[in-house]
Amino acid sequence: MRKQSAVRKYLLLTAVIACVGFAASRPALAQPGRWSDEEARRHAGPGLDLMMNGDLNAAIEIFQQIQRNDPQSPLGYVLEANATWWKIYYDSANLIDPDVFDVANLEATAYDSHCNDLINVAIRKAEARIRARQDLARSYLYEGFAYALRARLEGLHDRDLPTARAGKKMRANLLRALALDPNLTDAYLGVGIYNYFVDTLSTIVKFLSIFIGLPGGSRTEGLRQLQLCAEKGELARAEAKFYLGKDYSRASEKQYEKSLRLFRELQQEYPRNPLWPTLIGSLNCRLGRPQQGEAIYREVYQQTAGKTPDVDVAVHHAAGQALERLHPDQKFP
Repeated sequence: MRKQSAVRKYLLLTAVIACVGFAASRPALAQPGRWSDEEARRHAGPGLDLMMNGDLNAAIEIFQQIQRNDPQSPLGYVLEANATWWKIYYDSANLIDPDVFDVANLEATAYDSHCNDLINVAIRKAEARIRARQDLARSYLYEGFAYALRARLEGLHDRDLPTARAGKKMRANLLRALALDPNLTDAYLGVGIYNYFVDTLSTIVKFLSIFIGLPGGSRTEGLRQLQLCAEKGELARAEAKFYLGKDYSRASEKQYEKSLRLFRELQQEYPRNPLWPTLIGSLNCRLGRPQQGEAIYREVYQQTAGKTPDVDVAVHHAAGQALERLHPDQKFP
C-alpha cells in the first residue's frame, strides 16, 4: 500500500506542474531497482520543475528517490545539494535586486552543513566512477556540478578564495566533460558563469590568480554559453535563464529588457514561485516604471502573506523590504 500511495502522490505532483522541458518523457517513479543514468535524468525533470516552482521539499523527495534507485551515481546527490542551495539562497540572499551576485555575508545557515555533505558525497561518487572509467563524460559533468555548487555556496557567503578554488575545479571538470561529449550542453551553465564573472570581476581575479593560477575568462563568451544552456540544456536550462537574467540586469550590462524577458519566461514556466514576479517588479523600477514595480511588489506581498513554505516567507519579507524602499515612512512587517 505504501508503494501505491507513493506512486499516487508522485503522479499528483507531476500532473500539476508546468508541462515544459521534460513533459514528453516524465515517467511515474519506478519500483526500487537499479536505474540507468538516462532513467535517472528522466525522473529528475519533475523534481527540477518543482524546485524552480519553489517547492523545494517536494523536489528533494524526488532527488532522494533517484539516490535510492541509482545509489552509485552522483546525480541524485548533486540535485539534492542544488535544492538545498536554493533553500540557503531564499534564507539569506538578496532577493530584491537581480544583479546582486548572491552575497549574503552570513557565516552559515542551518542548511550549510547538509549541503556540504551532499556535495562531498557527489564528488566521491563521481571520482569513483571516473577511476572505473564509467560513463566518463557524465561523471566529469556531475563532478563539475558538485564543484559548481561548492563555489555557489562559498560565493553566497562572500568567501572569495574558496569560491575561486571551487570554480577552478568546476571549470576543469566541465571542460573535460565537453571534450568527451560536446553535446553535454548543461556544462555551459558552470563554464558560462565562470567565464562571465572572471572577466567582469577583474580586480578580485587578479588578486586570486597570484595564489591559485585562476584561468582567465571572457564576458561575451560567458553570455553566449549561458544563452546556449538556456536554450538547449537538459538539467540546467532553467537555472541558466536565471543567471543570464541576473547578468543582463547588472549595472555593467544594463540590458534590462533582456533580463525582464527571461524572468517573465521563468514566471510563465514556473508560476507558483513568487521570486519571479519579485524580480520583475525590481526591473520595472529600474526601467523607470516605479508604479508598475510597486503594484507587483504589493501583489506578491499580499499573495504570500500568512503562507508558511520557506520560499513564500522569504519572498514576502523581500517584497516588504522593496515596498519600504519606495515608502521609507511606512513599515511592512
